[in-house]
Amino acid sequence: MKAIVIEEFGGPEKLTFKDVQTPKPLKNEVLVKVKYAGVNPVDWKIREGLLASRLPHEFPIILGWDVAGTIAEVGKEVSDLKVGDEVYSYARKPTVKWGTYAEYVAIDAKNVVLKPRSISFAESAAIPLSGLTAWQALFDVAHLQQGETILILGGSGGVGSLAIQFAKVANAKVIATASPKKHSYIKALGVDLAIDHTANVLEQVRSFSQEGVDVVFDCFGKEAFTNGLKALKKGGRIVSILEHLDPAVAQNLGITASYLFVTPNGAQLKQIAELIDAKKVIQQPVEAIPLHEAHIAQEKLRSGSITGKLVLQV
Repeated sequence: MKAIVIEEFGGPEKLTFKDVQTPKPLKNEVLVKVKYAGVNPVDWKIREGLLASRLPHEFPIILGWDVAGTIAEVGKEVSDLKVGDEVYSYARKPTVKWGTYAEYVAIDAKNVVLKPRSISFAESAAIPLSGLTAWQALFDVAHLQQGETILILGGSGGVGSLAIQFAKVANAKVIATASPKKHSYIKALGVDLAIDHTANVLEQVRSFSQEGVDVVFDCFGKEAFTNGLKALKKGGRIVSILEHLDPAVAQNLGITASYLFVTPNGAQLKQIAELIDAKKVIQQPVEAIPLHEAHIAQEKLRSGSITGKLVLQV
């Protein structure tokens, strides 16, 4: 099969388009014929070796964790999926080696579910990592409740745009940061207050919620994370996908601080698909780029100039 492979860490020039062996599904796996693979920041971070100390890996590496496609083969212990099913998945494995920038990928069947019926394969491929990150941050870690106020730092990104919608489904009040040119986009997603991330964030938050917010979801890191800490009310919760806070500091501030690295979860992907098909969640804009131009896609994503998601057409 054709795949995008790296033989060593480095820049975009390390991405090579070549023939590799097609994986064989284990008894608990399915083989997915990839139609589209999602492109995420973690992909170029892995390529550059920035996560080498955190994620077990084995060269050659096929990058990519998001996928939408059809079932090509099922393992002998798999009974709830069949050849031809249209599916999507967050396909991360314990060891980084076999990814979704390829014509086929073998995935644990419990992490593979039917894709949303109402959207395309390209749109579906953009959801798994971002959707699960937002879902797990809001509900598994922050335990967001009806009527609470949440501040989402980085509301126009792939994760933030879904977090806004999940929070509204949960009947929470939502404040989100974004550049002014993207305010119309996040307002269309349902935010109660769109604020300029370059202005005085704390002042803008206090104008809406004088005591501060119950939950902060940080998709931006650095200064934004610090602003998020200041915006929390006593007893509030902050979840970041980029920053770790010393537990002693969190205790002194009277808050709960958590770091999240998303994990595969087929049951949650099924719930997200149901929300999409019920028109309670809309997909962000998606741009498709040919698989052999993965280097272009990664650098375009890294520039931060896009609204929505990039996917690779296989």
